[in-house]
Amino acid sequence: MRTELEQLEHRINERFVKAFATYRLLEDDDHVLVGLSGGKDSLCLLEMLARRSRINHPRFRVEAIHVRMENIRYESSTDYLQQFCDDLDVPLHIVTTSFDSQLSVTDPQFKSKPPCFLCSWNRRKQMFNLAQQLGCNKIALGHHQDDLIHTALMNLTFQGRFGTMPARLQLRKMPIAIIRPLCMVPESDIARYAELRGYEKQKLLCPYEHDTHRTSVVRLFEEMQRLNPEARFSVWRALADSGLLIEDS
Repeated sequence: MRTELEQLEHRINERFVKAFATYRLLEDDDHVLVGLSGGKDSLCLLEMLARRSRINHPRFRVEAIHVRMENIRYESSTDYLQQFCDDLDVPLHIVTTSFDSQLSVTDPQFKSKPPCFLCSWNRRKQMFNLAQQLGCNKIALGHHQDDLIHTALMNLTFQGRFGTMPARLQLRKMPIAIIRPLCMVPESDIARYAELRGYEKQKLLCPYEHDTHRTSVVRLFEEMQRLNPEARFSVWRALADSGLLIEDS
């Protein structure tokens, strides 16, 4: 009889494989750069991708990047991340950068943008730079199904449009696609898996952690699921039927 950990690993891997088959996330000769924040989602993503790369169907290579922001105390132990990657035989690149929180005031390009946007924008910039240096054609991010659903609800509530982060986004300005292989995996499965696997918890010390509407939308989605246990699948089906899970930039 399978243990709880084995059952969870099987379920997550099943949805992981289904996602990259459904949305064509991985192909032969792909070179994938994983954004490794140090949180449970990115650790799980890297583990699943590293294991899959050993099967050689499809054939692809995996590397990881961890971006440290000098002026934001939101970080994980570099030693732990290095050991985690070493155990998976995945090269880890650690990049240190920073961002100017006053750009939203001084630069029209970033007018009225919150600090979270500026931090994220700079992290993405470092990922794109390294991906091009390494010759990677895919950047993998650890967003799970709840993240995509929450984003859809935020866009609908605050921007008056129905859209989300796609499972695959092919960029036009560079030969790189952003992929989200955990897009069909519920956050609850990843959280329990991380607990059973003993992932080291990330230090959540960001001063802007509660500066967004996302926490309110998470509560909204929880209420939706209380009203209808199938709400998750209803929203996901709507996103899929609308063609919003694959996008060309």
